[in-house]
Amino acid sequence: MTGDQQHQRASLERRLGHQFVDAGLLTLALTHRSAGSQNNERLEFLGDSVVNHIIAEYIYDKFPDAHEGELSRIRASLVKGDTLAALAAELSLGDHLVLGSGERKSGGRRRSSILADALEAVAGAILLDADLECCRRCVVAWFGARLEELSLDAVAKDAKTRLQEILQGRGRPLPEYELLGVLGDDHNQRFHVACRVARPNFVVEGSGSSRRKAEQAAASVALDRLESHDR
Repeated sequence: MTGDQQHQRASLERRLGHQFVDAGLLTLALTHRSAGSQNNERLEFLGDSVVNHIIAEYIYDKFPDAHEGELSRIRASLVKGDTLAALAAELSLGDHLVLGSGERKSGGRRRSSILADALEAVAGAILLDADLECCRRCVVAWFGARLEELSLDAVAKDAKTRLQEILQGRGRPLPEYELLGVLGDDHNQRFHVACRVARPNFVVEGSGSSRRKAEQAAASVALDRLESHDR
């Protein structure tokens, strides 16, 4: 390894928050399958599990009153491919990827799926090179403000979109919302909304200070019902 390569590797390790004892683990974590049979797929498998565990543990502690459905949705929003790819880009992992010639020519260094897989592989490599506590510190630091700014309200705001996407993905009719009533004075109104889902067939209700918030609340209840039905 040249002096310039050593400098680049040290810079990457500083961004990752971990100096590898076994430098080969980091190289393997950054090696895409297009580069050969010795690649990061096994480390990605391990890293996927450990990142999910670390994020689940973090939000479990952060939201002691949240129910399972809320915790699952928060975790899903954090560990989805787009978020992991964004983190990998922020850490400049793409500059260090080992790719086959085809992937290099087709823009593999910027491909979201490759970046997300590499980030998980690096997490797996840190776990093997050190321990779970070290890996936890690194992963939490990577997510940084994304974890600090988490709120249950932010999850609830997108409940209608998630419900619609789930039903569409299963080829089912879209939910229907009906305003059941409005209570209170003009300056302190409370809206009550019903959300009807066709398959499985059920009706749930939600309330809020506006019709939009009431629909979001009803959609959140519907999501929980769907999760219970699917278990």
